[in-house]
Amino acid sequence: MNTTYAPPAADIDVPRSRALIVAGIGLVGCAIGFYVNDEQFYRSWLIAYLLFLGITLGSMAMVMIQHLSGGSWGVFRRIFEASSRTIVLLMVLFIPVLIGMTSLYPWTSDELAKDPIVMQKLAYLNVPFFIGRVVFYFAMWGGLSYLLNKWSQQQDSGDVAVNTRIQRLSGAGLVIYALTVTFAGIDWIMSLNPHWYSTLFGFLMMGGQGLAALAFTVVVATFLFRREPMSRLLKPQHFADLGKLMFAFVMLYAYFNFSQYMLTFAANLTEEIPYMTVRISNGWQYLALFLTIFHFAVPWLLLLSRNVKRSSHRLVVIAVWLIFMRFADIYMLVSPEFAATGENLHVMKGEHVSHFFLYFTDLAAPLAIGGLWVWMFFTQLKQRPLFAAGDPYLREALESGGGH
Repeated sequence: MNTTYAPPAADIDVPRSRALIVAGIGLVGCAIGFYVNDEQFYRSWLIAYLLFLGITLGSMAMVMIQHLSGGSWGVFRRIFEASSRTIVLLMVLFIPVLIGMTSLYPWTSDELAKDPIVMQKLAYLNVPFFIGRVVFYFAMWGGLSYLLNKWSQQQDSGDVAVNTRIQRLSGAGLVIYALTVTFAGIDWIMSLNPHWYSTLFGFLMMGGQGLAALAFTVVVATFLFRREPMSRLLKPQHFADLGKLMFAFVMLYAYFNFSQYMLTFAANLTEEIPYMTVRISNGWQYLALFLTIFHFAVPWLLLLSRNVKRSSHRLVVIAVWLIFMRFADIYMLVSPEFAATGENLHVMKGEHVSHFFLYFTDLAAPLAIGGLWVWMFFTQLKQRPLFAAGDPYLREALESGGGH
């Protein structure tokens, strides 16, 4: 078997072109939304941005885990790597969040700077330090992505010595990933309500990103599985491996969420209670119930089935649904901190109640960012063979999956 001959599918430019069309439609909607209500636009942009950032960073983490552990699911490494290389685009797409900081983050206002709780956090929650951390996060993520992909190419060219370097980088990189993702979650989501804090929030971020990355990889792998050369090489067992990982991350994310809720309920602290009570009242409780059932219970039950995990056309339905649920979950993290006008200062201080609401930019922003991100992903995917020929575990992975 010559694993080096595994070029991308011939019709890969079709989804690339369609993604740009979708992005164009979304950008037009975002432009209209920005003109009508710029505060709502910034909120919608942040939610959509976090979804696709999660796929990118989760994929990068999966690359590092695969380098350290091996396993037959490594046949999908090129998909994870292509996803990780979209970090350059995401650097650019973060600019609207920086522009809209004063609309998104109440601690940027002079009024809230006099709040006793916020005053204790101003050494951390201030605009120059916030921007500095943003630069640092992207420098770390961009550097990891660059080295992982560069050394992966060297590995394909037959450089055996790079195997040790890439494993060492993966070990240190996972630590860097965990720390940067935790603090980015604190900065970009938790600080929407500077009165609230959770020691589990970093784990929630990492669990959600891992699940989103696996779900997206299932979608792309199913697309490639229906085309040469992947249709000859991928087998049901390979999809079963991804299904098992998705099953594990569904349980893991549910465990983190339940633990956060249970600890808040048990501690009964003034700073933590409002975050939970707003999400179980005024219409948000229905979204919370929806997430409990369809982000955990239903996928968990379906993924128990061995036949479902081995069937790509069944598994992809669950994967697409989980990507949608990741969007709904991020919406639940962000939107209850805002009133229907987009104002978050008064909701945090308890002067107004946040009722469940949707705005048309909540659809336009995912189309815009998602279209651009998918275009970039397929652009990166077509630049390299679909199999990492230098992966020392590749032959074993294909053979264990029933390949020849």
